[in-house]
Amino acid sequence: MHAALGTLFALALPPRCPGCGCVTAADHRFCAGCWSSLHFIAPPWCAACNLPFDHDRGEGMVCGACIARPPRHAGVRAAVAYGPVARNVALRLKYAGRTAFAETAARLMARHLPGDTDLILSVPLHRRRLWSRSYNQAALIATALGRIGGVRSDARLLERTKPTPVLRGLNPSERRRAVRGVFGLATGGAGAVKGRAIVLADDVYTSGATADACTHALLRAGAASVTILCWARVLPDGDGLSTAD
Repeated sequence: MHAALGTLFALALPPRCPGCGCVTAADHRFCAGCWSSLHFIAPPWCAACNLPFDHDRGEGMVCGACIARPPRHAGVRAAVAYGPVARNVALRLKYAGRTAFAETAARLMARHLPGDTDLILSVPLHRRRLWSRSYNQAALIATALGRIGGVRSDARLLERTKPTPVLRGLNPSERRRAVRGVFGLATGGAGAVKGRAIVLADDVYTSGATADACTHALLRAGAASVTILCWARVLPDGDGLSTAD
């Protein structure tokens, strides 16, 4: 009976590609066209920020930006580069209620989860925005990533203590000013992060302003390290469009 109902359900609501919506063989699977258009991020990359290099420059090599301004974080890892398909997945997850896409993203992000991760947190929304949107896409990704990786996740430990403007359309310096000092730990949260290797999950990494502000708050609370792990990363040669706020 259960098998028959499952078959009928699959016929009525077949799995669809997260990128374009065409029918696929299973949930969380991309069609051939969308899959082939995704740009998966992997080494060779900068040893400090994980920005991809166009060729192998040798072990431990660091990009010019990190030499000039060493990052606080322990790396920015992303499943894919920001592009049309990655953007569509992020938009549908964030604004169209396609919450199942959080697991779609997490499945491809899991390969970059550091082996020494103690705790997975998410970039928080202010309570006003959470009330209006009803969910935080980064928290959904963190929860799915923790389940897949067998690592504890906590969507409430890191808080956005002040409302901030939408960052889309702001330049990097304006983004940094907008998020300066707006993140903190929940009551008793410092004990949970002290000495821990933290992974901070998000959907899209653009300028790094929000991730840097979160990292600063976590390191100040005693975290041993903070690695950023996201679904898509805007690369310097990309089109610069972003859903990040």
